[in-house]
Amino acid sequence: MDRERIERAVREILLAVGEDPDREGLRHTPRRVARMYEELFNGLTKDPAEHLRTAFTESYDELVVLRDIPFHSICEHHLMPFEGVAHVAYLPDGQVVGISKLARVVDEFAHRPQVQERLTSQIANLLMETLKAKGVAVVIRATHTCMTCRGIKKAGSLMVTSAIRGLCRSDARTRSEVMSLLHS
Repeated sequence: MDRERIERAVREILLAVGEDPDREGLRHTPRRVARMYEELFNGLTKDPAEHLRTAFTESYDELVVLRDIPFHSICEHHLMPFEGVAHVAYLPDGQVVGISKLARVVDEFAHRPQVQERLTSQIANLLMETLKAKGVAVVIRATHTCMTCRGIKKAGSLMVTSAIRGLCRSDARTRSEVMSLLHS
């Protein structure tokens, strides 16, 4: 990440809005913002699939569900935060992963300029492909500050997205079970 370039850009933004970037309260703001962006966008330099490469052979053939995974991301349209929880489920086909790995996958995809719809699909697609799962379901619930703090200003609104793959989509009983587990 090019911190110096970000610092210059933030300084220009401060000037453009009529502020004095050299005044005491703003003097170090460009550096702080550059460090913040480096942290918020660190998922751009990581491969979330790395977390799923260590799997364990297991004959378990029931749903694995990890709910309420907190995350935060930055909306690519306004560069404003959105945050919420992700619920992830998969139907193993002979291998399982440590549950912390599921949370790490969510974090690394979230730490990029994002839209919630893509984030949801990226998580589901990666689990299907890498784990060779029989099915996957991902549901994300998030609040977007680009909608609550600006524009229409609808505080309390919640966006919900889902990505359902494999048997979790095509088999009605499995779909019903997974949705029940994700929402209970």
